[in-house]
Amino acid sequence: MSRPGLRARVTAAFAVGALLLAALMALFSYDLTRRSLLDERERTAVRAAYYDAAVVRSGLDTGTPDVVAVLRSLDTGSARRPLLHLRDGWYARTADVGASSVPAELQRVVADGRPAVQRIRLDGQPTLLVGVPLPGELGYYELTSLREVEDTFQVVGLALTAVAIMIAGAGAALGWYATRHSLRPLTAVADAAERIAAGDFATRLDPTTDPDLTRLSSSFNEMVDKLVRRIDRDRRFAADVSHELRSPLQTLAAAASVLTRRREHQDERTATAAGLVADEVARFQRLVDDLIQLARTEQPAHRETVDVVDLARSACRERSLPESLVEVSAGAPHRWWVDRRRFAQVLLNLLENAERYGGGPVAVRLGAEDGVGVLEVDDDGPGVPAADREAIFDRFVRGRAAHARAGTDGTGLGLALVAQHAAAHGGTAAVLDRDRGARFRVELPGAVR
Repeated sequence: MSRPGLRARVTAAFAVGALLLAALMALFSYDLTRRSLLDERERTAVRAAYYDAAVVRSGLDTGTPDVVAVLRSLDTGSARRPLLHLRDGWYARTADVGASSVPAELQRVVADGRPAVQRIRLDGQPTLLVGVPLPGELGYYELTSLREVEDTFQVVGLALTAVAIMIAGAGAALGWYATRHSLRPLTAVADAAERIAAGDFATRLDPTTDPDLTRLSSSFNEMVDKLVRRIDRDRRFAADVSHELRSPLQTLAAAASVLTRRREHQDERTATAAGLVADEVARFQRLVDDLIQLARTEQPAHRETVDVVDLARSACRERSLPESLVEVSAGAPHRWWVDRRRFAQVLLNLLENAERYGGGPVAVRLGAEDGVGVLEVDDDGPGVPAADREAIFDRFVRGRAAHARAGTDGTGLGLALVAQHAAAHGGTAAVLDRDRGARFRVELPGAVR
C-alpha cells in the first residue's frame, strides 16, 4: 500500500485538527447550553410551584375545602401537573399522577419541612419534580415536563454536529489551499529538475521568488552549473580523444586494408590474423564515430522542413532493406519539422539495432498524434525484457539479446544516440511490447504542423 503524499497528509491533518477543535467547542457549547436551559427551567418551575403552593394553602384555609376544586383552580397549563399530600391521602387533578410519582426520599425531605427539587422520568419522559412543604405537615408537589427542553437539546446537538462537520470540511479546504501554495516552490523545483533531465540545461530557479527558499534556489542553481560544467568537460574530452584517435585509426585502417588485399600471398594463420585486425580496426572506427556523434548530441537541434518518408526509404536503401518496410499512417504528413542529420541518424541506428539484435526490421512506421511526430521500428527478435527497457538507452549498455549474440560487434552507443537525438527535439525514446519482437518508438513534439 503506497503512502499518501505530503499534500494529502497535511490536508488530512488540517481536517482532523479542525474536527477535534470543533468537537471540543461543540461539546463545551452543548454542555453550557444544557446547564443554562436546565437551570433556567428549574428556577422557573420552583417559582411557579411556590406560587401555586400559596394558592393551594389559601384554598385550604376555608372551613370545608374542596381539595380537587382547589387544584383545578391552578393555572398550570399542560406542562405542569399538581399533586397534594394531606393527612388523609394524595390528591391530583388527573388519575395518571399519584404517590408513586414522588420518590420516597423526596417525600421525607418535604415532610421534614424542607423544599426539594429532583429530575425524574415519568412514563418515559423527563420531568422536574418540585416539593414545597405546607403548614400542618402537608406537602405540595408539582411535576413539570422537560420534554420541550430535551427537544431543544436535540436540535442544539444536531446543529453543533453539523457545524463541526462543516468546520472539518473548511479545515480540509484550508489545508489543501495552504499546501498547494506552500508546495508551489517545491513544484517549481521538481519541474526544473524534469526539464534538466530532459536536456534543458539552461533551466534555473529564481532566487527572489520566495525569501525563505533563497538558499534552496541558490544551491539548486549552483548544482546545475556544476553539472553543466562537468558534462561539458566530459563532452569535450570524448570529442578531443575521438578526434585524436582518428588519425592513427586511419593509418591502421589503411595498413589493414593492404594486408586484406594481399591475403592470397599469406599463409593461413597470417591471413586469419590480418582479418581479425581489419575487423577490430573497423569496430574501433565505428566506436570513435559514435563517440563523436554522442559529443555532438549536446548541441541544440537545427530544425528544418524534412521529407521524413523519403529519408526513411533512403535509410532502408542504405542498409540494403526493402523500401516497402516504410509505412505512413493515414493522414500523417510526409514533411516534418526536425533536424535532418539527427533524424537520419535515429533511423539508421534503429535499423542497425534491429538487424544486429532483433532478427531484422519488419516495419518502419511514421505517424502523427496531436502535433507529435511518431517513429516506430518493429523487429522480429526475442523482444526486450521489462527490466532492460530503460537501461538499454544508456551509454555503453547492451541488452540481454545483445549479450546472447556474442558474435555482434556493437558499441553499446546506438540506442543512447537515439535517446539523445530524441531529447534534443524535446522528445523521448522507448521500447514497447509486441506479439513477437520489439517495437522501438520515438516521439518528437512539434515535428508535425
